[in-house]
Amino acid sequence: MEEPIKILIVEDNVIIADDMQSMLEEIGYEIVDNVIVYEQAVEVLKNHQVDLVLIDIILASDKTGIDLGKHIREHYDIPFIFVTSNSDRATVENAKTVQPNGYLVKPFEQQDLYTSIEIALSNFEQSRKKRLSFQEGEEEAAEGFSSNSVLKDSIFVKKQHLYYRIYFDDIRFIKADNVYLEVNTADKKFLVRSPLKDYLEKLPQNKFYRAHKSYIVNVDHIDAINTRDILVNNTLIPISKDFKEFIISAMNS
Repeated sequence: MEEPIKILIVEDNVIIADDMQSMLEEIGYEIVDNVIVYEQAVEVLKNHQVDLVLIDIILASDKTGIDLGKHIREHYDIPFIFVTSNSDRATVENAKTVQPNGYLVKPFEQQDLYTSIEIALSNFEQSRKKRLSFQEGEEEAAEGFSSNSVLKDSIFVKKQHLYYRIYFDDIRFIKADNVYLEVNTADKKFLVRSPLKDYLEKLPQNKFYRAHKSYIVNVDHIDAINTRDILVNNTLIPISKDFKEFIISAMNS
């Protein structure tokens, strides 16, 4: 049996949100959650599988639906549709900057909602297939770069449409965050989709160690240590018993 499409609703009008949820569930979609502010939506996206997001542009928080659209574009490969009562030129132009997969103006009927979702999903899947085909060629080229001896002191990390070269010496620590890794330098963060164990194998073994089940650290950048944590780049990182013993042994050698 085919899995139902999982939808997140982000709408600060509770009556409209509940009405949308009823419409969607009647059609056969699964509602992952129904939230009213940006921060709640970010948390749901982080911890649950979501196939599509319906977003009101004006939310009950400082951050708007357009801010959420930008967050989705930067961190997730899923479509979203703006559902709003605002259709003036300025709002539409602002919305276009984050490239929504649809724009549905309130009030609307169940059929309007269904049509917008199905077209957005279909177009997104076609676009995704093209992007994946293009990215495979890019990744082959990037692998060719990384095998070059000139680049043995660094690694490439993809961000949007570019591969950024990061020197191993500049990496402070790497944190596992759900299905992503957060690669931290002194002043930047890059998201990489990879298991922590696999990523560790790409790094120099004399510098990088798994300090905790969720962290890899560059030992050259450890600023302080106690019985439970280490301090790296002003960030407290928990450590395992084995790593604590390893660091203390290294300090005393």
